[in-house]
Amino acid sequence: MSTSSLQDLKTRRFWVALLAEFLGTLLLVLVACGSCAGYTTTYTYRNQTDGSEVVKTKPLPSDFVQISLAFGLSVATIVWSIAHVSGGHINPGVTIGFLVTRKISLVRAILYTAVQSVGAVLGAVILKLVSPPGLNDALGTTSPGNGVSIGQAFTIELFITFVLVYTVFATCDGQRQGFKGSGPLAIGLSISMCHLWAIPYTGSGMNPARAFGSALVAGKLEPGIHWVYWAGPLLGGALAGILYDFLFATNATLDKLKGFFTSDYDDSQYDSRGRRSAADPNESGVRLKETA
Repeated sequence: MSTSSLQDLKTRRFWVALLAEFLGTLLLVLVACGSCAGYTTTYTYRNQTDGSEVVKTKPLPSDFVQISLAFGLSVATIVWSIAHVSGGHINPGVTIGFLVTRKISLVRAILYTAVQSVGAVLGAVILKLVSPPGLNDALGTTSPGNGVSIGQAFTIELFITFVLVYTVFATCDGQRQGFKGSGPLAIGLSISMCHLWAIPYTGSGMNPARAFGSALVAGKLEPGIHWVYWAGPLLGGALAGILYDFLFATNATLDKLKGFFTSDYDDSQYDSRGRRSAADPNESGVRLKETA
């Protein structure tokens, strides 16, 4: 498929795929960012002035494990549910990985990113509407931790999204033999793993659309910081896609790399040994391994 093709716009399947990406990202923000809600605890202490007992409540920080599992399981479930429709990207970082490796068109990548962002905003709006004041005012907004520089935050966001997109490519490698596990679960676990590391450092964005939706609706969209949650994941996703596809993929060969720079390049035409074969003229649409 040519990356400049407008043919996608003419098919019903494409518009249904956009709806799936919109809905998937909406649900991700609603459920996963909803897990960032804080709890309160009641405690008593004795007033040293008059000896009376004072009862107070204070917020408790959200649990890192709880949040990590919520994000990982949410993504695994959503990807499993919509992968056959749109590929289950629900993340511009994943989408750009498939764009730079020419597995999806530029039109598809742009519109996927747009609907993912809109879905994330609406998901955050719904989360705000169903959350009482003080429970989840930040709506899962991401920001660098105490003492974490912008450069450090950018680097961490790059690496955690690299891990995610590399896992996506590895589980969706159509030529891979012997993989019997669940691709969506592997993807979800990679997210949980990275969240357990990155939450104290950056809030673990990993997903520009998710970071944008929460920040916009919570009124915490700071341009001087927010760019990190776009630039880091997009670069990490692009690097992961290129590295896997041309070095670690089952059909990665020099011939495939050379073919990438030709106008009629199609990854699906390369077999498990990296040899090019004729494309199936009856094949249409975008397969899971091309868009997952």
